[in-house]
Amino acid sequence: MRVYVPLTLPGLAEAHKTGELGSGPLVAYAVTPALREWYLSDDIEELEYAALSRAALASLRLLAADRGAPRRRVVVAVDVPDRATEVDPDRGLDPAALGEVRVSGTVTLARAAAVHVDAGDAEADVAAAAEALGAADGGDDDAQFVVDGAEDHELLWFATQEIPNLVGAGD
Repeated sequence: MRVYVPLTLPGLAEAHKTGELGSGPLVAYAVTPALREWYLSDDIEELEYAALSRAALASLRLLAADRGAPRRRVVVAVDVPDRATEVDPDRGLDPAALGEVRVSGTVTLARAAAVHVDAGDAEADVAAAAEALGAADGGDDDAQFVVDGAEDHELLWFATQEIPNLVGAGD
């Protein structure tokens, strides 16, 4: 199963250093039955993009909690055995948790298929979105508009061999 793990650039640097994205249960996003029902599509590419987008929002939440991290969302696409993932049926009904899965065991960076990261020109919008996230969660429509502005930026695709350059370890 392809899962999308939300991170920050410092989190990606740590994963590069240790060779692990973390040990379970690790929160990730995937094409779940609830996501399929919500998205109303049978196109797997569209569904995977929706799961990636959910992980990008979770990365934004990590950025809101870590003011020192560069303001760029990071999502790692990882292939894990189906048996390593679990969907909480109660959380699956929560719109905020659409596509959320828990991955058990250690998730190694060697299992990564790709890394998705914001371009540098997204930093101002991502920074503003991270600041507005709390108010948006509280129902502020103007703040939600700011958060949605970050989603206007497509995450760029990088091969796993490019991770050292992304985290500054390739110098």
